[in-house]
This record gives sequence, C-alpha cells and structure tokens, in this order.
Amino acid sequence: MKISNETKVGILTIAALTILIIGFNFLKGKDVFNRSKKIYAVFTDLGTLEKSNEVKINGLPIGTVYEKREKDKDVSAIVVTINLTRDINIPKNSVAYISSGLVGSSFIVIERGDSKEMMKSGDTLATRTETGILGDVKAQLNPTLAKVRDVLDSLQSTLSGVNGMLNSENKGYLKQTLANLSNASNALNGLLDNQNGALAKTLNNAQAISESLKSNSADITATIGNAKTATEKLAALQLQPTIDSLNAMISQLKVTAAKLSSNEGSLGALINDKSLYNKLNDAILSAEILMDDLRTHPKRYVNLSIFGRKDKSGPLTSPAKKDTVPAGGN
Repeated sequence: MKISNETKVGILTIAALTILIIGFNFLKGKDVFNRSKKIYAVFTDLGTLEKSNEVKINGLPIGTVYEKREKDKDVSAIVVTINLTRDINIPKNSVAYISSGLVGSSFIVIERGDSKEMMKSGDTLATRTETGILGDVKAQLNPTLAKVRDVLDSLQSTLSGVNGMLNSENKGYLKQTLANLSNASNALNGLLDNQNGALAKTLNNAQAISESLKSNSADITATIGNAKTATEKLAALQLQPTIDSLNAMISQLKVTAAKLSSNEGSLGALINDKSLYNKLNDAILSAEILMDDLRTHPKRYVNLSIFGRKDKSGPLTSPAKKDTVPAGGN
C-alpha cells in the first residue's frame, strides 16, 4: 500500500511534537517514562527558587521542584510540588526549608525527622523559614545601611546649611582665611628651611656650642677637678674648734652684758644708777667752774706782790662764756 505524502508529513509532525514535549519535560526535570513519587511543601516566600531546582537531603539531590502554584487568590502561601527522583524513605516529621548559597541557585533542603512512619506520594512536608547566609548578611547589613542613610541625610542637611551660609560676604571671609593659611604655611616653610630657616640656624648654633664644649672638655674637667679639690680641703678643715671658740666668746659676751645690765660693778652702777650720773655731772661742772675762775681771777688764788693788789671780785658761780678753748690764764 502506498502511503501518501500528506500522511508522511502528519506522522513526522506528530513524532516531532512528541519528541519536543518529552525533551521539554526532561529539561524541566520531569521523567515522562517514570511515574515518580510526588510530595508537597508550602512556603510563604520562595525567594529565588525556580522550577527544576534541586531538593536535597544531607547534601544529596533526591528530587527537583516540579511545580509552583498559589495556595489562594491572596497568595497567602505558595505550594511547591517536589518530584522525587530517588526511592528513599522520608520520615513524616521531616522539615523542609529553602536555602541559597553565595553562588548558584536556591534549593530545597529536607531535614530528616525521627518518625517511624514514612511519607507517601501526595503527603505535605512541614516547612520553616531559613534566612541562609545571604539572609544573615542582609539582616546584619540592614541596621548599618539605615545608619548610613541617616548620616547621609544629616550630611545633606549640613551641606545645605553650609551652602546657605556661604553668601558672597562669607565666601570672601573664607577666601581670606585660606589666604592667611597659605601665608602661615609659607612662613612655616621658611622657618623649616634647611639652609636659612630660623630652626636650622638654631640647630647650627646648638651644634657649634656642643662642638665648643667638646673642644674645651679638658678645661672643664680641670675646673671640676679644682672645685672638687677645694671642696675636699674645705671639708678637711677642723671647723669644730673654731665653732667652740665662738660659742665660748658669745657666752662671755652674754655674761658681760648681764653684768652691765645689773647694778653690780662700777660700770653697771654708772649705767643704771641715775644719782651717780648726776653726781658725776655736778663734779665735772664744779671742776669746769673752778678752772674758769682760776683763769679769770688768778690773784685770788696766788697772793704775790708782783701781781699788785688783791682781786676782791666775787667767785664765779657758773662756767664762763667762751667761744674757744682757752690757751692759758692772764
């Protein structure tokens, strides 16, 4: 029987579509020739989890994500269908969570429980939210990023205030301040100049003084030696006898002063007795009057004929007035 071209084209088209469907499902992780066991997991957030991503137990891939669909119209949760590619036992109290590494896609991890009853096809796994490494990093970075945003906002406000303050007059003041700073910097550079700077000259002078001291070190050593010798000689002097003599002399002076202060002795009586002083003063006055009378009336005391008649004038009762000390009597 002869097959028409139209029949051949139809057969080829059907075969191509079949191969395309089988290949597409194979790439999506579906095995059309093997009716594998399927279980379910419900998550509130899938993150970057996609179809055909792996499902692992203890790091071993045991299946793939077969399908994702919403639980209700409000998308309060997402139901993930897991296609198990290995025939393994999964305890009913096992827990699934979505994990993601720093590099690569997300995947589902199943933590095995300890129940003796195993999951069957169509059962639903318990789930929990796991932040993973990226979640931890994000959780730690969020407070820091918030602080950085606050700092940036404060900086922006400050810069806005500064821009408002920098009017033409203030800009002129700022320019003058910068010019003053430049002058101060130039002056400091001049001070620190290695050749003509004041600091360099001071250091040179200090170096010259140090060299002079070094060259005169012998004379300085000799001077110190002489001073040491003089100090040793002064220390070797017997000062104690001299101090004892001074103490004895001071004691004698104290005794003498005490006697002068008392009425004992002539000098003490003369100093302290007023009546003795008055009597001595009267005696001196009488002696002066006698000498003046003798000088004034010599004939009264020497009665010789050669002097003529006797002087009958009265005696002096007080010293005679005189400008100078008389040389002798008349």
